[in-house]
Amino acid sequence: MNSKYKVVLPVSILTVSMATGCGIIGSDENRLTLGTTDQLAYSADAPSPLDPAAAYDIGAWNIMRNVFQTLLRPPPMAGGRPMPEAAEECHFTGGGGTEYSCTLRDGLQFPDGAPVTSEDVKYSIERVLRIEYAGGPFGLLENVSTVEARDERRVVFRLKRPDATFPYKLSTPVASIVSDEHYPSSVVRKGFAVDGTGPYTMKVHSEGNRGKSVTFDKNPKYKGTLSVQNTGIDLRFFDSAEDMSSALKESKIDMVTRSFTSAQVRDLQWRNDDTINFYESPSLETRYLVFNSKNKTVSKKSIRQALAQLIDRSSIVQKVYPDTGKELYSIIPAYMLGHVNSFFNMYGEPDVEKARKLLAADGVKTPVHLTLNYTSDHYGASTEKEFDEIKRQLNASGLFDVDIKGTEWSRFGDERLGKSYEVYGMGWFPDYSDADGFLSPFLGRSNNFENEPSPQVRNVLLPREQRESDRSKAVVDLEAIQDSVADDVWYIPLWQGVQFVAAQDYVTGVEQAVNSSSELQLWELRRGLPSE
Repeated sequence: MNSKYKVVLPVSILTVSMATGCGIIGSDENRLTLGTTDQLAYSADAPSPLDPAAAYDIGAWNIMRNVFQTLLRPPPMAGGRPMPEAAEECHFTGGGGTEYSCTLRDGLQFPDGAPVTSEDVKYSIERVLRIEYAGGPFGLLENVSTVEARDERRVVFRLKRPDATFPYKLSTPVASIVSDEHYPSSVVRKGFAVDGTGPYTMKVHSEGNRGKSVTFDKNPKYKGTLSVQNTGIDLRFFDSAEDMSSALKESKIDMVTRSFTSAQVRDLQWRNDDTINFYESPSLETRYLVFNSKNKTVSKKSIRQALAQLIDRSSIVQKVYPDTGKELYSIIPAYMLGHVNSFFNMYGEPDVEKARKLLAADGVKTPVHLTLNYTSDHYGASTEKEFDEIKRQLNASGLFDVDIKGTEWSRFGDERLGKSYEVYGMGWFPDYSDADGFLSPFLGRSNNFENEPSPQVRNVLLPREQRESDRSKAVVDLEAIQDSVADDVWYIPLWQGVQFVAAQDYVTGVEQAVNSSSELQLWELRRGLPSE
C-alpha cells in the first residue's frame, strides 16, 4: 500500500486534521499548479459563470471564494460559526433576531483602488435580489427585507423572519462584494472577467467559451483575515479523471482537487510510489434525483413514491462508486447534525411488489414512460454509468420504461427549470456548514428547484429550525422535515461522497485547502520540503 496514504478522520461533526508545515522554499518558487475535472464555460443560456448573482455550482464558487470577499468567511470546522473577513465584526443587534449589523474592515480596496464602503455591500446584496437570476443563488438572501448603509463602514440588514443561519449565508459567494463600476445593477456580467477584493486576482485562459486554466496571483491590495501561504496558483481543467491522474503521476501538476473515479482511487492507493500523498476524508457531496413539479407526468405522488421504492442505492455504489460513494437515505447527509435515514425508514429495501401496489392503488397504468436527464460533463465520467444503472433497475421492475439523456452543463442548468425535464440528476454541496444548507435551497420560498414542499414544512418547520440559534435544539424539526421530504418525494437521495485529494509530497496545507464541503481554499497551500 502507498506509504503516503492518509485517512483524514472527522473531528467534531466533520472536520479534517491539522497538518504541520515544513517551511516555505524561496518565494519565487512558491507557486503551485492544481488540477480539477470541474469545467468552466459560458453559453447563450448561461453567459455569466462567475457573477455572484448567477453562479451556483461548486466549480465556480471555488474560484469565487478566492477572488471575492464576503463580510464573513466559512468556519474552519463544520459546526463552527462564520468568522470575520471583509467585516471586522458582525452581530445580531436586537429586533427579535431580525436585525444584523456588520462593520467593515478599514482600508478595503477594489482592484482599481476605489475604497470599499457599506454602500458597496448594500449594492451587492440588493443587486442579487433585483436580478433574481433563474437557477441562481438569490434564494439564500430571500429573507432580507432591507439593507441600510448607516455610515461608510456600517451596514445593517433587516430580515423578514428571524434566521440564526443568516451569518452562514453571508459567508457564501452570493454575498460577494462587487463594484457598480463593473457589475451592472439589473443584469449579470457576461464572460469570465472578475473584479474582487479577495486574496487573489485571477485571469481565465480560454479557448472560445470554455476555460482551459485559471491563473491566480496574490492580490497586493487584499486586506482581510487570511494569510496567503503562496505567491500564486495555476488551476488546470481536465476533460477526464484519467488525464488528470496521469498529469499528477508525471509531475506536471502538484495537486489534484476534484474528482477521482474509483479506478484512479485504487490506482493511487496501491501505487508503489512514496512521492505522492493521498488523503481520504468524509465529504458532504451528495447526489439526488429531482422531480420537476412543472411536468404533469410526475405530478402523481404515487409515481414518485414508486421510484423511491425501487431505487437500489447499494447497487449504484457497488457498481459505479465502490470507493468514492456510500448510500444516502436522506436529503441531509450523514455527519450533519440532525441527519436521519428517512427514506430507508419509510421504504426499506427495494421492493417491486410494494411499488406495484402504490401505482395500482392510484390507477396508474404501467409501464410508466420516463426520461431521466443528467449533465454529461459536470459531475465526472461516472455519471452516465450511474444513470445506466438506475435505468436498468427501473426497467427490470416492469413498472417503468425509462430512457436517459445527457446534456452539457452550460445548457442543463437552464433546461432543468423548464417543463421538459421529468426527472433529472443533481449534485449538491452545502452552501454553508449547517443542515439548513441542504434544506433552504431545496424547500425554501425561493428554492433552486422551484418545487413546492408541504405547507407545514415551508410555513412552520423550516422557519422554526432556522431561528434556533442553538442548533442542537433544531434537531426535532430537522428530522420532521426529512420525513416529510421522504413522503412527498420531490427529491430522492442516492449517494454521498467520500473525498480524495492527492498531492506531491512537498505540498503542505492540503488538509486545510479542501474541507468536507469541498470548498477550495487556495491560500492554505504552500510548497515546502518533502515530508518524512
